[in-house]
Amino acid sequence: MFKYFPTHYVWNLSVDLAIEMGARIGEIEAMCAPLQEAAKQPDAAASIAFRESWERMADQLCELAREDEARGRLISAGDKLGRAATYLITAERLQAHGAPGRALLYRRFLDTFARGVRLAGENCERVEIPYGDAHIAGLYVRAEGVPPGGRAPVLVQVNGLDSTKEMKYRVGLPRWLAQRGVASLVIDQPGSGEALRLHGMTALVESERWATPVVDWLEQRADIDPHRIGMEGVSLGGYFCPRAVAFEPRFACGVVWGANHDWRDVQLKRLAREGSLPVPHYWEHVRWVWGAKDQADFLRIAERVHLDGVVEKIRVPFLVTHGQKDSQIPLHWAQRTYDQLVNSPKRELKLFTDREGGEQHSSFDNSANAGAYIADWVAETLGGRTALPITKAPETTL
Repeated sequence: MFKYFPTHYVWNLSVDLAIEMGARIGEIEAMCAPLQEAAKQPDAAASIAFRESWERMADQLCELAREDEARGRLISAGDKLGRAATYLITAERLQAHGAPGRALLYRRFLDTFARGVRLAGENCERVEIPYGDAHIAGLYVRAEGVPPGGRAPVLVQVNGLDSTKEMKYRVGLPRWLAQRGVASLVIDQPGSGEALRLHGMTALVESERWATPVVDWLEQRADIDPHRIGMEGVSLGGYFCPRAVAFEPRFACGVVWGANHDWRDVQLKRLAREGSLPVPHYWEHVRWVWGAKDQADFLRIAERVHLDGVVEKIRVPFLVTHGQKDSQIPLHWAQRTYDQLVNSPKRELKLFTDREGGEQHSSFDNSANAGAYIADWVAETLGGRTALPITKAPETTL
């Protein structure tokens, strides 16, 4: 794991995530070099300093993007706005719930991301899925190489405790799947991203309650094969995904990128100061995510967030992945999920080590090889492809 701040796990995790989302090392250096002293300060002051430094770089990139636009260089402008958006969400997710300016920062991030995607012409479409009286926002990425009128398999991808759909999109799994003939729908499920920040939708223990409307929506699309819909979850999504696949029988497969079999136990360990925390202001953050009135209420909710008696109900192929040196979720919980997948016709446990990289929590230290492994497994399971036709190079005459 790249450690710009040797004693600050949360900041290192944020920097590594930004790199996985496409940050440039020179820009990382410019943003982080002034923060060495701030990293030693209390969370509130440190988070403000972090935000100011990263937002300055976003401002600079947005200014450069405007110059590109003025010259008609829209692809270049889109690329810069994409990185600016990455820096804005990195700063936003480290702020405390209700911190002054956080809501405006998040809205700026959404606008910057959307404009960058449009100008760069990326294969990424914002969609809104009906959910009760509101909607679940998502990013839809079309499969490549599908014949006209053909239907592609699709992988629904869900967040962890503190990620967003845009972060998951930028890390790269939707692009890797598209190359393999598999579409992606990356959503902000209740408790994450837009659902939490803009609509006040808090997390649900029963993830099938929001997963079922998502499958309903996908089944109506003419470009999706309704019999080849899978789901993947990262980090806390390692709980949400197995739960949804267990109770929504239309899912054709499931994948966890970082197992999370017993989140209640993780909370007890964190109360005892065991294991790394993913964000500053952790307890305030989890109460916000779950809509808990106080700490006692949160712990009552957390008591139900486990997969014992759940994964045994899964009857479709399922891949469990985990980083061998995950400092947030102990490795034995990945083994527990795998062991209880007794009714899956095709179960696999894949541990990522230092040999291939991705050995930290949900491969946030190096997602490329881990993500490719997941993409290949999904393509093999849902009927995509893992190789492209090799074309003969044209002969040249000197």
